[in-house]
Amino acid sequence: MSRILEESYRAYEPRPFTADQRKDVTLLFGGVTWRAEKLLEGLFKSAGYNAQRLPDVTVEDLYLGRELADVGQCCPTAFTTGNLSSFLRNEAEAIGADEVAEKYVYVTAGACGACRFGQYHQSYELALKNLGLEAFRMFLVQQHEIDQSKGKDAGLQTDIHLLLSTALGMMAADAIQDLEYQLRPYELEQGATNRAAQKAVSEIYDAMLSRPKQMPKWGSVLWHSTTRRFLKAMRRARGHFEDIQLDRLRVKPMVKITGEFYLATAEGVQNYNMHKWLEGEGAEVQPAPMVVWFDYLMRYGGQKLKLGFGIKDKARQNYALLKLGRRFFRFKYDQMRRMLGGVPRPMPDQDKLRELAAPFFDNMINGGEGDLLIAKAIWAHTQRKAHMICELSPYGCLPNTMSIGAMAAVQGRYPDMLYAPIEVKGDSDVHALSRCQMVLADAKIRAQEEFESALAAAGLTADEARKRAKEHPKVNTPFWKVPHRGAVGTASNVVLELGNATL
Repeated sequence: MSRILEESYRAYEPRPFTADQRKDVTLLFGGVTWRAEKLLEGLFKSAGYNAQRLPDVTVEDLYLGRELADVGQCCPTAFTTGNLSSFLRNEAEAIGADEVAEKYVYVTAGACGACRFGQYHQSYELALKNLGLEAFRMFLVQQHEIDQSKGKDAGLQTDIHLLLSTALGMMAADAIQDLEYQLRPYELEQGATNRAAQKAVSEIYDAMLSRPKQMPKWGSVLWHSTTRRFLKAMRRARGHFEDIQLDRLRVKPMVKITGEFYLATAEGVQNYNMHKWLEGEGAEVQPAPMVVWFDYLMRYGGQKLKLGFGIKDKARQNYALLKLGRRFFRFKYDQMRRMLGGVPRPMPDQDKLRELAAPFFDNMINGGEGDLLIAKAIWAHTQRKAHMICELSPYGCLPNTMSIGAMAAVQGRYPDMLYAPIEVKGDSDVHALSRCQMVLADAKIRAQEEFESALAAAGLTADEARKRAKEHPKVNTPFWKVPHRGAVGTASNVVLELGNATL
């Protein structure tokens, strides 16, 4: 029996968005931390765009995304699709669908591969069709390309000047976030760290607003290489944290967050408010920095280029340029860290991460997080960076299912690793949090035992340690770097420092 195919597959193609429409159109965006979104808003505005971040994601967005697109999709797809659809539906009810299609465009990241991330635009397109908003425009910024310049008449110019500033903004957001998570569990005045973080991000936002609007390609590279505008803003940001009072002798398990990019970096209902919940349960959380993901993408790109040595033109030349770019990327992030006293953690070495994961996962498989998920778990455990690893992955995520499977072998090699794989559906919080709580209970026991061992090694009692901390008040100041003296927990390392001992 024959069948006639009346319409072949077509890739999504938005209606034109031209430069002369820019003043009347607002760019919508979202999907990263509030810090990064604030800085992206400033970046877009400095480039001459009207910009607006989407509202915070809600569980209702999850249900709407499932309703309008595909009930079988992973929850990051449902959350992001529903979040955009909810905003547009409300706007259409207020000003009409035609006005919404002309007034707004949506900008998001794009990619390809096994992950459904490569098909996000199809979910958006289906949802918009079901809302009667087929004319609405979406634009994808490819995550694996640096210069995506368009013709001079294009409304959205994702050129190298915009993308280099984006990279610096993400570095600043990550550095502030890491500092924030190191201070908040030990603050004496509840809310002091959150208020400081808001003010700190505003400093970087102001620096973004005042950056040069446009620059030629190599002029932009030179400017971003030499400017101290953002470093000065980071130094001003530091001042907002200076007066926070701490008690670093509170014993807390250290929990490293890993997993799928969207769920690992989200700080809301998308992952059951996992970061906030863990802190509420008495943990110190190591958030997943965006810069490590960008560093991984460059590392993976270098691996692909090496395969082309002697086969593809300019493979060696491009590899050398990419390697130089990676060094520069890490150098700029370390500059940001130094402006915050060096307290934010450095990026782990990607080559070391690849070596750690190699026995368990092929480093040329790049779906989802590739070998990064496994590597970070092993690194955090073997380098004594965390008592526990909490992995947040979407239920039914195809690439992360492979990683979780490989983690069974990892746990066989490292049986004392405390590992909590949480498959996130988005609306089954009791089940997910109870699973995490069981592993967290063991992490608390381990942290307490470690603290008692630290006291014994330092020759101190808990009361004596507190007395000595008062005699050395620097240990409870925000920009004192807690030394790594062989312990995982902050309190244990402080005790070891006070007693000049190691574990």
